[in-house]
Order: sequence, then structure tokens, then C-alpha cells
Amino acid sequence: MNLYKPTYMEGTLGTMAVDWEERINMVRMRQERKDRAHRQIVDADFGSVLLLDDANIRYVTSLFMSGGSGADHYSLLTAAGDVVHWDTADHASNERANCPWLTDIRYAAPGLGNVPRACGSASAREFLLNTMADLIVEAAKDYGVYGEPMGIDATVPHLVTALTDRGLDIRETGASEALHTARQTKTKDEVECLRMVAAICEAGFMAMKNAAAPGVSEQEVWGAACEAVLRRGGEVQGGYVTSGPNTYPKHQANTTDRILRPGDIMYSDFYSATFQGYRSCYYRTFSIGEPSSASRDAYARARDWMYEVIEAIRPGVTTDEIARLFPDKEGEHMDWYGADHYWQMTTNQWAHGLGLQLYEPPLIWRGVSLDHPIELLEGMTMAVETQEPDGQYGMRCEEMIVIRKDGAEVLTRWPVDDITVIDF
Repeated sequence: MNLYKPTYMEGTLGTMAVDWEERINMVRMRQERKDRAHRQIVDADFGSVLLLDDANIRYVTSLFMSGGSGADHYSLLTAAGDVVHWDTADHASNERANCPWLTDIRYAAPGLGNVPRACGSASAREFLLNTMADLIVEAAKDYGVYGEPMGIDATVPHLVTALTDRGLDIRETGASEALHTARQTKTKDEVECLRMVAAICEAGFMAMKNAAAPGVSEQEVWGAACEAVLRRGGEVQGGYVTSGPNTYPKHQANTTDRILRPGDIMYSDFYSATFQGYRSCYYRTFSIGEPSSASRDAYARARDWMYEVIEAIRPGVTTDEIARLFPDKEGEHMDWYGADHYWQMTTNQWAHGLGLQLYEPPLIWRGVSLDHPIELLEGMTMAVETQEPDGQYGMRCEEMIVIRKDGAEVLTRWPVDDITVIDF
């Protein structure tokens, strides 16, 4: 295979910080991420950018944004490189004590999300939104960017109106794109975080292999996998185990209380196990006992499609060229689904960017890439996934990769040549 091979002593080291070798350099990663975001907002002619998206806040501030908070935190990045961050009382106090790289942390008025929705009062919602807007205007004046264009990385019409009414020049387009451009290629340390989360997922697959047997439920297998991830410093923010008739089409509930039986196909996806916030997407297929020849053949087709794509990925290639290597209408079994368009076949055969979010640029998919291509760049990281049924069960496989100068490096290492057999 024409793939990038890591050099001597290049690859996963430990998850802990130590003084006797350099592993993931957190200080360097923190600074390089902020610098990339800063360059992009300057190039886009913003005086500042208001960050509401958790992944963008984490990218710029390095604060632990795990999502689901309801917008009770937000940040401002100025063209001079200054950062203001607003957060809840406990979080802000903790951040002031433990995050010396941030020099201006303020208490947030939660004008968006869960708190205004839960208050049950229109006047309370208006009060919180207006207070949030006042805080942002105050910071813009403090840092001399009040009269300059301010980007916003999310579409929130009522906040934009409140800020505009206070004299800010809010630009509703461009900021999100600038942050996506900053984040679409990864630094050395970001790649190592993705390599590390792949290794942690492999501990999860091993736990599945040890736990799965006839009479055990999907939920029990997934529980063992999650425990393995947590024990190794990761988090599980998404993923599942599915088996038997649930494997094709993929079951809507993903992991269920279904009991494994001899001869079942089982597959699992760690979509959003994380290490330092960097997300995995990593499928593997298992068989409870020896798989049938039909299952092996179907799996081989899915694996070969995946690697045909991976071997074609390199800098300068456009996504339409790669998308044509994914299965066509026949390979997608579109007649079986009753589908007429590739855009109806979301998530089955594609490649998507990985980073602090599960789906980042680039996306390679027949549904959009043939008519809307973008260029692949060195340093992009993504997951490539395919599936194929055997007439009864579904097979899925997926690799995480980084685009190197001369091709792709595969970051994932759980055996992929064949279905993993679980003996009993």
C-alpha cells in the first residue's frame, strides 16, 4: 500500500505529562491554535470575533468545553490577539486560578440556551439577553474594538439585534468560516491527540472482544468498552455496539438490550471518544464465532473500498476526485433503500474531518463533493468509513487518517484485514 509510514520513535507515547521526554506539548498546542485563529480573523478583516461555539471557544482559549452547557460561556478574540472569556461563577473562579494564559475572565450572563429557556418568563429572557449584550459591548470598548467589525461564529438573530442596537458592527458571515479554516489542518500536537484517542479506542475494542459472548447484551459489551476508555484518560461522548439484525440497516437506537447469539455479526463505532477534546470515529466489525463466507466477502468489499479511497488521498487532490471512488448507486444499494439521490444516503460511505468536533472540513461524499469540491491539504485529519451488507447482516469499517506530504498516514491499528472473530 502507498501509505505514510511513521519513522523511528514516531508515534504514541504515554498519556501523562512527564519531564523526561516531550510527548504532546500542551503549551505549544495551546499557542499554535490561538495563533492560527488570530491570523484568520485578521485576514478576514474583523476587529474581533465573538465565539459561541464550544469547539471554537476551546480552540482559542484551551478551556475544557465538553458541550451541552447551554451557552453560559462565550469568548471574544480581538485582532490584537487579546481574549476575553465569560463563564459561570464556579467555572470562572476555577479558570482564574488555574489558567494563567487567560488574563481577562469575567462572569457570564447566560443570555442564550438552557437558562433563559428554563426561566419560564419572557421578561427574564429579555433581561438575560440584554445583560449579555451589555457585557460584550463593555469588553469591546475596553479593548478598543467597539467601532470595528465584529464577527460571530453562530447564527443567533436576537443576540445580533441586541448587539446591533447597541452600536456594534456585527458581521453574521465570515467568522465561522475563518475558524473552520484555522482548524481544518492540524498541528503536530493535535495529530498526536488523535493518535492517542485511537489507541484508547483500541483498548475499548479489546474490552469488547473480551466481554462479548452468547447471552451477553449489547449494553453490557458497550459498558465494558466505555470503562476501558475512561480508565485510560479518555471520555465517551458518543458511540455504540450493534449486532445481528440491528446491523443492517443500522438500528436507530444503536446500542440496545439485544442479547448476542452464536453466529451474530456485531460492529461498534467510537464516534466521539475523546482525548483532550479530540474526537475519534472508528468502526470495527466482530463475529460471535466464525463468520460465514458471505459475511467475509461483504466485509472484504467494504474494506477494499475504504483503502482505495485512503490510498488516493493526498495534498492537492480535490474531494470530487476522491468521492468517485466511493460506491456508486449499485454499491450504495440505493434501490433497496428506495433512494434516488446520493444526498439521501448520509453517513454510509464517506470521509469526514475530525478534530474538536466530529465533523470538520473536509467532507468527501458523493452527496455534495461531485458538484462542490474543495482541495485536500497537508495536515487535514479525517475518518474514512464504508459499509456493505451480506444479505442478512451489515459490515462496517473505518480508519482515522492524517494527510501527509506524500499521502495518508493511518492512525488506527485494530486489525482490519478481516472480521475480528470472538471465540466461545
